[in-house]
Amino acid sequence: MVNYTVSQRAYLKIGFHAAKYPHRQVNGVLLGKESPESIEISDAIPLLHHWTSLSPSMEIGLDLASEQPNDTTLTPVGEKVAETIKKSFQQAIAFVVDGTKVAAGEPALIPYLPQGSSSPWRPAPHNGDIQSFSATSQFKLEPPSAAADILRLIRDSNLHLKLGDFDDHLEDVSIDWLRNKDCTIGA
Repeated sequence: MVNYTVSQRAYLKIGFHAAKYPHRQVNGVLLGKESPESIEISDAIPLLHHWTSLSPSMEIGLDLASEQPNDTTLTPVGEKVAETIKKSFQQAIAFVVDGTKVAAGEPALIPYLPQGSSSPWRPAPHNGDIQSFSATSQFKLEPPSAAADILRLIRDSNLHLKLGDFDDHLEDVSIDWLRNKDCTIGA
């Protein structure tokens, strides 16, 4: 079993992106490194918050009409992106943000792993009472306080408002959506 560790830098960017656009679905790409037993996710690049679907215009209209920001399922577009990444990186993982957990200061990432060809991406299975991002889970936040830290930074500093994604960059090319240096701590 591979262990996944999400760094504070990556977690903050994921959470800030979701917090900046709480009424929208957002997507992005995770960056990290692989070892035989673990995947260390060190950074996140926020991509889109306007047009999160790459489908033809009819499908986009249907997606927008049925979009549910509080839905914690991996969307078909998310599955397609994850499957494309999996072709080059077999240990690929996708995360869906649970906004209610961000607001509670709890780890808010729901891990999705490939499960087979007919239904390729499903939430990571629980081992009994072991929840994702608990002390004995294969999914970890580093540091473990990252979930509480992001809530504090959103409430006290509005740091999430400094995050820019690719959609923002298309509207204002001065926005550094690849690095987002202004919304990280301990870089």
